[in-house]
Amino acid sequence: MKTEFMVAITQLSAEKNLSVDLVLSAVESALVSAYRKNSFAPDQDIMVKISPNTGNVKVYLRKIVVDEIENPNTEIKQADARKIDRNARVGDTVSMEATPPDAGRIAIQTARQVILQRLHEAEHHAIFEEFTVREGEVVTGMIQRITPDQIYVDLGKAEGLLPKPEQVHNERYRVGQRLKFYLMEVSKAQKGPQIILSRSHRNLLRKLFELEVPEIHGGAVEIKAVAREAGYRSKVAVAARQEGIDPVGCCVGLRGIRIQNIVNELNDEKIDVVQWSDDPRVFISNALSPAQVSNVELNEGETTALVVVPDKQLSLAIGKDGQNARLAAKLTGWRIDIKSLSIYEKEKAEMAGPEEAAAEPEEKPAEEKVEVKAKKTKKARAKKAEPEPVVAEEPTVINIEEEEVEEEKEEVVEPQPVSFTDFELVLTKGKSRQEEPEPTQIRFAEDILPSKAAARKKKRKDLDTKEKGKTKKLKGKQQVDYDREEEYAE
Repeated sequence: MKTEFMVAITQLSAEKNLSVDLVLSAVESALVSAYRKNSFAPDQDIMVKISPNTGNVKVYLRKIVVDEIENPNTEIKQADARKIDRNARVGDTVSMEATPPDAGRIAIQTARQVILQRLHEAEHHAIFEEFTVREGEVVTGMIQRITPDQIYVDLGKAEGLLPKPEQVHNERYRVGQRLKFYLMEVSKAQKGPQIILSRSHRNLLRKLFELEVPEIHGGAVEIKAVAREAGYRSKVAVAARQEGIDPVGCCVGLRGIRIQNIVNELNDEKIDVVQWSDDPRVFISNALSPAQVSNVELNEGETTALVVVPDKQLSLAIGKDGQNARLAAKLTGWRIDIKSLSIYEKEKAEMAGPEEAAAEPEEKPAEEKVEVKAKKTKKARAKKAEPEPVVAEEPTVINIEEEEVEEEKEEVVEPQPVSFTDFELVLTKGKSRQEEPEPTQIRFAEDILPSKAAARKKKRKDLDTKEKGKTKKLKGKQQVDYDREEEYAE
C-alpha cells in the first residue's frame, strides 16, 4: 500500500507538472485538516509528515513547555517534556507522535477534497510564477473559444485571455488557429492566474523583430522607436551600434525574407523600416519615407516641425487619411505640419512683400501733397474761367454752274462696277415692243464685268508666262551643268 501510495503521488505530480515535494506538502496539509476533524480537538496543533521513500504517514502533536498547565491540549510540563527531549526548557515547543490507529470515512473524504484543493492552489501558484517572469514576451497559443467579449487561448499549461480592445479589427480569428501573442499582464484571481494577451500592442512588433533578426537579438542593431496602427501600417526606427552594419538591410534581410515573415505573422500589415538619426531634421525626413522631403524647419520650443515636400509628393507624404504623417509624428515625437513647395514659396513671397515695402524710402509728407493738390485746383479753376475761343465758320459758297458741269460730266464718265442688287428688271406682259416707250438705259453685269472669253484668254496668257519662266530657269540650269561637266573633263 505504501509503495502504491508513492506511485500515485509521482503520477499526480507528473500530470499536474508539479514537483513531488510540492505534492507531498499538499497531501500533508490535507491530512492535517482531516485528522483535526476526526481525532483531535480544534485547538490542538498537529502536524503530518510523509516519508518520501517509504510513504509512511505520521501525525505529531505539538505543545508548549510550561511550569503550570492551564490548557492540557496545547501545554505540557517541563518534566514530561524532558522525557521526549532532554534539552527542553520552559517556552520551547515539543512534538510528540500521536498517529491515530484508523481514520474514518468522513476523514478520508475531507482529505480527498483538501488534497485536490491544495493541488489546484499549488498548480496556480506555479503557473503564476512561471508567467510572471515572461511578462513582456511573445507566447504562442491556440485559440480555444471565441466569445463576443474576449477570446480564450490555450497556452499549454494555462489559459490566456485576448480582450476585445487588444484584438486587431481587420483580423478574423477561428477556433484551432495558432498565433503569436504579446503577454501584457499576469494577475491573481479566484480561479487562478489571469493572463492578458494582446495582438495590437506595438511591442509585439518589437519582439517579433528580435525573434527574426539575429543582429537585434545580439545587440548589434537597436530598435529606437516603434509606431503602429495595428492591422494597417507600422514604422520602425533602427540604429546600428557597430560600424559597418546597415541596420535597415539587416531588418529587411536578403530579398526581404526576414521582414516578410513578420508581415505574414501580422496578416500582411505594411511595415516601414527607417534609419534613426540624432539630427531631428534627418530623422523626420526618414520617418516620412517613402515620400521625398525638400526642407524641414524646426520649432524646438513648441516641438513642432514644418516639412516642405514637392507638389507631386504631398499626397504620398500625408498618406491615406493622414496615416503616414500620423505615424511619423508618433515615431519622432514631433508635431509635423506638411506643406507643398509651391504653397510654401507663395507664403514666403507674401511675407517678403510687406517687408520690402517697409524698406522702401518714405513718400513726401501729407502737407506737400495737399499744397500740390491746391495748386492744381487753382490752375483748373483758371482754365475754367477763361472763355473758349470762338472759331468762325467758313461760309459755304455754292456754284451752280460748276454743279451743272459736274452733272454733265457724270453722264459721260464710265459706270463703276456695282452689285446686282442695285438693278431690277421689270418685264411687262401683254405689250409689244413697238408700243413700249424707249426704256431707260439699264446696265447689266455683263456690261460692267469682263466677259468669260476675256477671262479665259487672260488665264491662258498667265499660264504661258509661267511656263516661259520655268523653261528659262531650266535652260540656265542645264547650261550650268554643261559648263561643270566641261570643267571636270578638262
